[in-house]
Amino acid sequence: MISFLYFTDTHIRGTTPKNRLDSFPDTIKDKIDQVMALANEHQVDFLLHGGDVFDRPDLSPSTVGQFAQLFRKAKAPIYAIAGNHDTFGHNPLTVTRTMLGLLDAFGIMTLIHPDQPVVVEKEGVRLQLSGQPYHYDLDQRDPKLDYYPVNETNATYMIHLVHSMLVERALPEGVSHTLIDHIWGTTADVIFTGHFHSGFGIKEKDGTFICNPGALARINNHWTEIERMPTVILGEVDKAGIRLKEIQLKAQKGEAVLDRSYVEKASHQEEKLHAFVQQVKEKANFETLQMGDIIREIAAMSNVEEKVREEALRRMTLIEERWERDETE
Repeated sequence: MISFLYFTDTHIRGTTPKNRLDSFPDTIKDKIDQVMALANEHQVDFLLHGGDVFDRPDLSPSTVGQFAQLFRKAKAPIYAIAGNHDTFGHNPLTVTRTMLGLLDAFGIMTLIHPDQPVVVEKEGVRLQLSGQPYHYDLDQRDPKLDYYPVNETNATYMIHLVHSMLVERALPEGVSHTLIDHIWGTTADVIFTGHFHSGFGIKEKDGTFICNPGALARINNHWTEIERMPTVILGEVDKAGIRLKEIQLKAQKGEAVLDRSYVEKASHQEEKLHAFVQQVKEKANFETLQMGDIIREIAAMSNVEEKVREEALRRMTLIEERWERDETE
């Protein structure tokens, strides 16, 4: 029998988000400690991480060092894929220059790259582990390119990791996503996803499993996150088949660690910003191509609050900085 443990979206960071009431670094350390303890208790053959190990690719070495020591507690290897927060510009090719790439280089985690599957063999069972890290075209191109791995190793079973927006129900127009019902024909025996923090648990159809236990980190203050408890998936594979079950971690209830007042205020500001963006879109002819000047021009003509204008400027500055960084890379 081959056993394993899957978890995802730890979003490791050294500071506490505004919408958390606790010390987020301490809380996520405790959760990861629990995951490592569970893996050792069940004597799993390996662990799988579904991406977004870190909340940003260039996290401080001191923070990374603290969490690296926690991952080293696992007695089995940890395999992972890169999430959108793990790389620069959401480009998986930059992972070697990131802190996740550093963990891979030091052997603390092993990254699974596309077209480079890992094989685990035990007691006559050959298991192929493959992965698709986050990239810009994910959930926008043919799903067979991302959700249908090739059995390159003559494997008995295939487990495939994808850091994608795989969901049960359609999302609003403009939000790239893939519906679970559209990929039941996958060549994989098990698909593990992350990215969608709320998760959907374990789904099974005709012997194929599609799973997302939800993010280990609760950063989003949506009501579903308030109600949700952090969960991992323990799996077993042998000649008789595949068995998966969810295990809930010990954690405080959402209302004890998530500040709803902050998200309600942010939601109100988001509505104002959306209205402002619509005003920008309706302005067809600009006298300047400088994004900041465009916003100031529109803001001067419209009755736009200072906070909303400054938030729009901040976001456009981030985009411009990303463009500049991408051009120099």
